[in-house]
Amino acid sequence: MGVLIPGIGGAVSTTFLAGVEAVRRGLALPIGSLTQMGTIRLGKRFEYRIPRIEDFVPLARLDDLIFGGWDVFPDNCYEAALKAGVLNGEDLDPVRAFLEALQPWPGVFNQAFVKNLMGVSHLKPEASHLELVEAIKADIESFKAEHGVSRCIMIWCASTEAYLKPGPVHGSLTSFEKGLKNNDPTISPSMLYAYAALTSGLSYVNGAPNCTVDIPAMVELASQRHVGIAGKDFKTGQTLIKTILGPGFKARMLGLTGWYSTNILGNRDGMVLDDKDSFKTKEESKLSVLETILQPDVYPKLYGGFHHKVVISYYPPRGDQKEGWDAIDIFGWLGYPMQIKVNFLCRDSILAAPLVLDLALFMDLAQRAEMTGIQEWLSFYFKSPQCAPNLYPEHDLFIQLKKLKNTLRYLMGEEQITHLGLDYYYDI
Repeated sequence: MGVLIPGIGGAVSTTFLAGVEAVRRGLALPIGSLTQMGTIRLGKRFEYRIPRIEDFVPLARLDDLIFGGWDVFPDNCYEAALKAGVLNGEDLDPVRAFLEALQPWPGVFNQAFVKNLMGVSHLKPEASHLELVEAIKADIESFKAEHGVSRCIMIWCASTEAYLKPGPVHGSLTSFEKGLKNNDPTISPSMLYAYAALTSGLSYVNGAPNCTVDIPAMVELASQRHVGIAGKDFKTGQTLIKTILGPGFKARMLGLTGWYSTNILGNRDGMVLDDKDSFKTKEESKLSVLETILQPDVYPKLYGGFHHKVVISYYPPRGDQKEGWDAIDIFGWLGYPMQIKVNFLCRDSILAAPLVLDLALFMDLAQRAEMTGIQEWLSFYFKSPQCAPNLYPEHDLFIQLKKLKNTLRYLMGEEQITHLGLDYYYDI
């Protein structure tokens, strides 16, 4: 199985790749990966059937994964991992040869979409949208032929693009393909990759908050080509915490007056987000979470008018070790105010790497199960989950996990688990 990655030389990608190889060699554990370490309950509780997920569903094995990808910098994945500074030398040395062999293919780049990313030098020479799409597709076919790969998925791990509001060119596949021919400036590099993937029969995962496959044109194309799409924006640090705490406040009917979130981040992602247009893309993704979880229109006395502020500051000395502070103002019985402070010293790429693995394996499973179009059951992994246009996205982490596991039970012909449990005590 091939895993093709735009942004293969980035911090998330190289951390993921080094980790997978270390796990394959028995040098490390795949901590954070639901597919590799998680279990799933089957049947009634008294049956005690709790297999590991990797033993329950027919996932691709780690030893069967083959990697390739594109980057706008020429460094091989070992050189890129050293520059990213996420993993220690003693963790990189045993997998050095594996990483050095991963040389990125020249990438597609448009400065208008990533204004702060300078010094890019490893670019495809083609100029038009259609020529670039064909060049990407040629890379895909060459990779499959070289490695004898029967199936592939593509997962975007590259930089956040500038904020883009969908327009007429994104409204249908016909309009989009006309835009490709006319080199429409609102068709981004990530859309070129996605179009190339879907028309090559590859499912596509969007790990960034970019507007990419969450447009009618791509939904139509995925349905037409019988492939899956999922996104967007890997749910890692601060937003992960929000999707854990937010459902807890709502479950206990505790009110919220405000949630102030600030981050300092020093890696390439932080540099890219230091541009206001790229930050707006990220901000839209991060702000949507609490509104959907807390439903202020349904609970106006608890959550109506709560203030939500998100700040990301680029601070180079911190590198990939992001620090997030949350000041949360809640209120309880009789309206008495309380405060919660969270200081999360996290490592963004360490949290994202196992998500890349799980999404690659689950998207491949979905493709083999002929589950096409939007894969909402994978919302568990995203800050801004893509869903059908007539639905609101589900952000509650615990509901997302139930949806994911019930989907696996469904695929394997097992009974869905509702946690009702009355049959343990009554004849029903």
